[in-house]
Amino acid sequence: MPQPSPDHPINRRAFLGASAANAAGMAAAGVVGWTGVSAAKAAPSERVTVGVIGIRNQGKTLGTVLAAFPDVDVAALCDVDEGLLPEAAREIAPLQAHSPRLETDFRRLLDDPALDAVVIATPDHWHALMTILACQAGKDVYVEKPVSHALDEGPAMAAAAQKHRRIVAAGLQQRSGAHFRSAVEFIRSGKLGRVHLAKAWTAHQRKSIGFKKDAAVPAGVDYDLWLGPAAARPFNPNHFHHNWHWFWDYGSGELGNWGVHLLDLARWGLGVEYPSQVAAAGGKHHFYDDQQTPDTLLVNYTYPGKTITWEHRLWSPHGQEGRSAAVSFCGDRGTLIVDRGGWKVYGQKDSATASASDLIEPHLRDFVDCVKTRSAPACSLECGRVSSDLCHLGNLAYRVGRNITVNPATGTIDEAAAASQIARREYRAPWTLT
Repeated sequence: MPQPSPDHPINRRAFLGASAANAAGMAAAGVVGWTGVSAAKAAPSERVTVGVIGIRNQGKTLGTVLAAFPDVDVAALCDVDEGLLPEAAREIAPLQAHSPRLETDFRRLLDDPALDAVVIATPDHWHALMTILACQAGKDVYVEKPVSHALDEGPAMAAAAQKHRRIVAAGLQQRSGAHFRSAVEFIRSGKLGRVHLAKAWTAHQRKSIGFKKDAAVPAGVDYDLWLGPAAARPFNPNHFHHNWHWFWDYGSGELGNWGVHLLDLARWGLGVEYPSQVAAAGGKHHFYDDQQTPDTLLVNYTYPGKTITWEHRLWSPHGQEGRSAAVSFCGDRGTLIVDRGGWKVYGQKDSATASASDLIEPHLRDFVDCVKTRSAPACSLECGRVSSDLCHLGNLAYRVGRNITVNPATGTIDEAAAASQIARREYRAPWTLT
């Protein structure tokens, strides 16, 4: 089935029969461990009812922004750590004059026929599977970055979104920022001349996470559900809230944390998709602690006539050009540097500039509007998939210790790299990827 498009709006009532017919087969063809499936409803014309899954930090921010929209009802909040739920509800309730219901199992949200869409703001290792389940349940999806945790998840997500005709938006909010859009327009206008190189970086002075021993699961935490498809391991507080970013089972390191935003911007400005070669070098040079992912990393992405480079240093306070997280586009007539504070052109007599713009609110506004109209989001699943795959390719090249050859047309990798266990995910039973 074709993806929803602005030229062919889709009314969900038209597919009630098809959804009901498919429901019986979803348990067998879907994910083992959950059989509840809600038939897709008509696209809401006035209000969009949303549930938020994962409400610590980013999820709570997304929920509060959505609740402030006059045409959105944040009806449910979900987190495996029940201790986080009351505070989030207290912040959201005044914005919409009622309190959302609270759940600890995301499957209760997916099986709720009143919900039009879900926001997924969990650790990375849950993004793909929850998106697929939500699509099967007839929900539209806003999924945080990176949209996947491994290269093999993207195609399965795309197949689910296409089969069930769901709107899936990726949480790369810079795609909705006015000053990022104007920067890309300037680059593509030819005013920088021929642009052959985009350099993306982040330099932060993060703190060590130290060493922590395995411990008892905290009260009120469903740890087995938090692990989900990840390997069974004893609870360790260093793997939990936020620090999961730095462990391969749950996160993607700084590439998946900050890099996905900046690499997305770099390839957007250059107008490229998948590279032909990826090379990486770096290591855990500075921190002596539990984290597994590199604190220092350089990645080169090779395209015909163009190159994207990535650099992160998590122990250094001074970034390139004095900016801690940015992208520079180098042309033969000037260089444009852009970050969340704005952009400026260097090397030209009359240097063009732009100030910062809002990001999260317009990005969520775009998602809500797309749920109503069935039009393509500012950052679609496919857009988010390619940028997320750049992170996975960089991490893979670093972990296998050699260059990775990529088919630019498909994003698939060479046989030797594909054979690596770290190029794909092994799902823990009873969860399976379809």
